[in-house]
Amino acid sequence: MSSKDVLPAVQEKSAPTDEEVEEELCLLDLEDADSLLLHVEDLISQHLDEFPEDRVDDDAARYAAQMTKASITEGTRDGHLRIIKHYITFHLRRNKKWDAKRVDDKTPHDITAFITQKCGPVEQGFEGRKYSTAVSTRAALTMWYKNIRPNESLTEWRLESVSNTWRGLPTRSRQVSQFMVGLEKTKAKSGEVSSSARALALEDIHRLHNYCLDSTLTLAQKRGGIIRYTAYLLAWLMLLRIDEVIKLRFENFEKIPGERKFVDISLNTRKQNQTGLLHSWRLHVNDSDPVICPVRAFILLASLYGPEIKKSGPLFLHVTAQGAIMQSQPLTASVLSRSLSRDLQGLGYTSWALYGTHSFRRGGCQYRIKVKRWSADMVAAWGGWSQVEAVTMFRYFYSPNDNHEFMHDYDRNY
Repeated sequence: MSSKDVLPAVQEKSAPTDEEVEEELCLLDLEDADSLLLHVEDLISQHLDEFPEDRVDDDAARYAAQMTKASITEGTRDGHLRIIKHYITFHLRRNKKWDAKRVDDKTPHDITAFITQKCGPVEQGFEGRKYSTAVSTRAALTMWYKNIRPNESLTEWRLESVSNTWRGLPTRSRQVSQFMVGLEKTKAKSGEVSSSARALALEDIHRLHNYCLDSTLTLAQKRGGIIRYTAYLLAWLMLLRIDEVIKLRFENFEKIPGERKFVDISLNTRKQNQTGLLHSWRLHVNDSDPVICPVRAFILLASLYGPEIKKSGPLFLHVTAQGAIMQSQPLTASVLSRSLSRDLQGLGYTSWALYGTHSFRRGGCQYRIKVKRWSADMVAAWGGWSQVEAVTMFRYFYSPNDNHEFMHDYDRNY
């Protein structure tokens, strides 16, 4: 056998390294943190008894109360303030010279030390709180550092070499992410269920369709519902993040004149692939399930926009309370996320707070695997995932929070 015969095997990609897997887990942790941040008030409300109001009986507690009152905007909920005061008091009682507004390479350690105090094992002298307490605490501290550093990026943590100062939010540091990943694993081993976002299944998408397009809605509500549902459906079918789907533009769509069986959609740079390489989808008409038919959704959206809306720029637009479609005001990720929460509450979902901005990707993955019977490599190619990102993909396939009440039928049905 010549060297040519074995060359292809030598060139095959190696399996992901432990470091690559760890990096992907940290990225997934940040995704979950972003996803649940919008619902943190509800998570915090479940744990307020774990952060009792301090009696102002020492200098540390008095100083913490004064600092939070002076530094946090009025719109911040009481739950956030209570956690932040506990954070400041905790460190001041350990070190009277500790500066709550200092942000440097030691700040991530300050954050993990406080979360350890709340969630570490009781037998080691900690409080033994649940992982969801850690999630709520991290979100409240994100609010703290966001308020005292209002001009910093909310999506990074890096050292600026020229000024030798840290930019961004310390709650997004690798150190904090690694800590949260490890804490979640530790809690899982002890039998605790994680608070990661739940998947939106096929039946959930059907309910959202019926709710957003209900015939009893006002004209303005119907218009807003059409735009929202089309965004929901694309995120679910294409395995997109909310912030990716709202960035879709008319220019991303290629509709062949007279072709009614499919539509082509192309994206350039995505979060996990910043090289500028093109990723594209062909979405076909779905006559067997019209509710999730992308072509029908596009026809409905086109009818709504009519000739008045120029077919350029952002695809998803803001609708006023009077029903006017504002091309100058594209829909934002935060508005769409809040709308999802309201829609799920309107449907009567008591666990609506567990459905976050990545619930569409999770649900879309599970739909392809469980309903459409795609193989894992097909889903990876469709979603644009690499070998390393398979860690994320598997977690989208399965989460302890997803609906498993039919598990007793698994062996019989499959």
